[in-house]
Amino acid sequence: MSSSPEDKSPAFRGGAAFLLAQLGAHAAQRFAERIAALDLTPAQAGLLRLLAQTPGRSQRELADALGMPPSRFVAFADGLEERGLIERHRNPDDRRLYALDLSDAGREMLARLREAGAAHEQQICQALSPDEHRQLTTLLGRLAEQQGLAPGVHPGYRSVRADRPARKP
Repeated sequence: MSSSPEDKSPAFRGGAAFLLAQLGAHAAQRFAERIAALDLTPAQAGLLRLLAQTPGRSQRELADALGMPPSRFVAFADGLEERGLIERHRNPDDRRLYALDLSDAGREMLARLREAGAAHEQQICQALSPDEHRQLTTLLGRLAEQQGLAPGVHPGYRSVRADRPARKP
């Protein structure tokens, strides 16, 4: 059976938005599998990255950045604290609040996470030349900015389970 020319057209495959969704779901699943070897979930990896970028943020700020209800975030952060990856301390400006930081073990885990991320990037983009990779990254960055997506925060964290499903908006 031969294929028709329209079978090979981008429109038939669903266009750019469909391909982005297809590749995004595939990449997210592969990344989750890769970091499972580090005993991390994507949401935990996201929290470690956020703390590296902006240490000392309150639990409330971090919950908001990850799109989690604060009550869910506390239990979520407890697990990383029990593993020794993050530390809580009183916020010096408001003693009612706790600020979170990476521990030494958390910084070591972040280094391992960065290695896993680099290997993931290489695997997902191996069909591209270095110039094509840079161009794709630039174009995707423009699309993400135009859509109002927060740099460095994966919107999928909002639907990741900590103890139970995320609350619907």
